[in-house]
Amino acid sequence: MTLTRCAWVSEDPIYQEYHDKVWGCPVYDPLELFEKLCLDGQQAGLSWITILKKQQNYQKAFANFDPYKIAKFTEDDVERLMQDKGIVRNRLKIQSIIRNAKAYIAFLEQGNDFSQFLWEFVGGKPIVNEFLSLTEVPVETPESQAMSKALKKLGFNFVGPTICYAFMQAVGMVDDHTQECFCRK
Repeated sequence: MTLTRCAWVSEDPIYQEYHDKVWGCPVYDPLELFEKLCLDGQQAGLSWITILKKQQNYQKAFANFDPYKIAKFTEDDVERLMQDKGIVRNRLKIQSIIRNAKAYIAFLEQGNDFSQFLWEFVGGKPIVNEFLSLTEVPVETPESQAMSKALKKLGFNFVGPTICYAFMQAVGMVDDHTQECFCRK
């Protein structure tokens, strides 16, 4: 029996595994949300499969996305990462993860909860859409625009409204599995 998946999923087993077991599943852990937000920012201008295949390399290169360790990265670390063939070697994207780690820490030091902050953009529970096909799925929404604006105000970057919407889909804030998809709840 062939499973029907969302139309964006290729035949690549890594992509299928991601779609079937990760994409759209609610994530509440603040560190996991931080990592996924950083990874979605790395996707800018690229396909998600490119970043997905490099995810383990990113985890190794960026201290398993420990924001306290990343925030201490120096210009020498940036230069080292620019030579790392396991990640996207784009200086601005590398620097964005460091910048985002510092913004994350500053946010926490003000006594805030990162997970609660992000989930407030969808009222604390997943938005379940009823799309029939991929052509109906938006690339951004008022919620992703608001999230983008708020994150930028906090000092995050590579968090435009399209990246924020992809992030919201990935972490289950939005369930955009189309109606024919077997993952539909």
